[in-house]
Amino acid sequence: MKTPVSLAIVLAVATLASGPSFAQSLKSNPPRAAQNNPAPAAPHVDSANPAPQPGWAARCSSASRAAPLECAMEQTAVLSKTGQLVVLINIRVPSDTHAPVALVQLPLGLNLPGGAKLQVDEGKIIDAQIQTCEARGCYASVAIAPDLLAALRSGKQLKVSFQNLGKETITIPMPLADYAAAYDRIK
Repeated sequence: MKTPVSLAIVLAVATLASGPSFAQSLKSNPPRAAQNNPAPAAPHVDSANPAPQPGWAARCSSASRAAPLECAMEQTAVLSKTGQLVVLINIRVPSDTHAPVALVQLPLGLNLPGGAKLQVDEGKIIDAQIQTCEARGCYASVAIAPDLLAALRSGKQLKVSFQNLGKETITIPMPLADYAAAYDRIK
């Protein structure tokens, strides 16, 4: 979902990379489409004139006709010029438990002990311990409790925060305007 982002956030995100070319405006993209359908390139977001907002994308798939459906929804925030992923949030509802789980992918170059934090609007802060890192980024997983689910469904913005190696906090806003509709499609 495309959102205007203040210069302070852009500069904070810029400290994650080793080069100055990383200091670019942020945009949020619709989630990656199925592997055989590449996602269209999203336009640059001008904070004075934001581009249309595509929102959260929901999808369900199955390994075979006999296998149960596995459903998920995603939202990403990437740098507009390089396309580098800053945050990806994937929320899925496993067919065996039907209890929603969020997987948060963050960029490399983090202060790992600081973990990640999720907050809906000005509500309760949820701590998410970073569990592993690989070439594509670092990952944290959070079970979505009923109170968090209610906040996500009625909230306006999910804030994802983490620290860079200099222990500066970086907060990325993820709009929730169409979260409830997308969640209803995957539950």
